[in-house]
Amino acid sequence: MIRTILMLTFWALYLPVAAVFCFPWVLITGDVRPLYRVAMWGAAAGVRIAGIRARTVGLERLDRSRTYVFMSNHVSNIDPPLLIPLLPGRTSVLVKKELFKVPILGRAMRMGSLVPVDRGNRDAGIAAVHDAAGVIKQGIHMTIYVEGHRSYDGKLLPFKKGPFYLAEECRIPVIPVTISGTHEAMPKGRFSIKPTLVTVTFHSPIEPNDFGTRENLMEKVRAAIESALPEE
Repeated sequence: MIRTILMLTFWALYLPVAAVFCFPWVLITGDVRPLYRVAMWGAAAGVRIAGIRARTVGLERLDRSRTYVFMSNHVSNIDPPLLIPLLPGRTSVLVKKELFKVPILGRAMRMGSLVPVDRGNRDAGIAAVHDAAGVIKQGIHMTIYVEGHRSYDGKLLPFKKGPFYLAEECRIPVIPVTISGTHEAMPKGRFSIKPTLVTVTFHSPIEPNDFGTRENLMEKVRAAIESALPEE
């Protein structure tokens, strides 16, 4: 539990300081990249403070000149601050709309082109897909946890359809991502963090010409993610 408290305390102190230095720059120049880099460094530093170490597999498969939709499994609250700093270039994510009301954090997320979503409203979900498509057209990756919420036991839950509508609409490559180890580090329902080596596997891109039907694309993404999950 001490590691979790240290991580959260670091973020609570780091975020306001980073905002003081970065917000004026963004407001004056319109360039959000320094804010993004500072946020990613802070996210990664917090994870290291908690004792989490990441090993990547397949990161060399990514072409830094292209824009992707990353589709990942999700078992722990530690997944986003672990995964997102590993990605090349800027990425956006779908975020619960309630978080946009948090002072400083909400402002930073808007500056970073993160997309709010109301999970309990189907029409709002469709709007979020269109908003995400607009972000992708700016050349920003989109990272989506395709199960919609965290798994209790580490096994894949049924996928949400929205991410696959997004991939079809934008016609950009999909990168399935498997996060293995965060379930042991901080499973759903547990506050304390156990120091763990986590493996993040970036699978081969699925090109738009290979999507097939939406159902076929879902099956391909699911098979790829499952292939790097531990058998147990």
